[in-house]
Amino acid sequence: MRKFLLPLLFLALFISESLFVQFMPEKVFGQSKILVPHFLYAGLLFFTIYVGKNKGIIYSAIFGLLFDIVYVEVLGIYLFLFPFIAYLVTKVMQVMQSNLIVSSIVSLAGVALLEIGVYEMNFLIHVTDLEFMDFINLRFYPTLILNAIFILLTGFLFKRYFEKVSEAMNDD
Repeated sequence: MRKFLLPLLFLALFISESLFVQFMPEKVFGQSKILVPHFLYAGLLFFTIYVGKNKGIIYSAIFGLLFDIVYVEVLGIYLFLFPFIAYLVTKVMQVMQSNLIVSSIVSLAGVALLEIGVYEMNFLIHVTDLEFMDFINLRFYPTLILNAIFILLTGFLFKRYFEKVSEAMNDD
């Protein structure tokens, strides 16, 4: 039963992103801003930090492919970016301490890299014609604020759970 809890957690985070978007009002605080939840990816980055590089990159690739299949017209953007940024996070965490504050900041930086990477790839293949400064003001800052709040609320729970998962995997 314990084997299925981890994929179920990531699947719940995956579904919660679409539910959040569906039930979020169009105008937040009287302004039209684009809030993009990256709850799944924040969880994957915490998983990568506390469980390990190989498992984190594999889970990132699997859920990146799932994300591409379900949400994106162009396959491969998230399949490439999820594991690539997870790899970069492991390299950063080799230098840093893996306490909750550093992990939260690094996870938020990973979400920021993901947002910029997706924007740049979409701009490169002409899926969007939004200028970079418009992207920053309309989507990037609101997305970072939303995901920072999510990480603040769930970071401690992720840390505790993934440390237990890591111990259980080491015992097996």
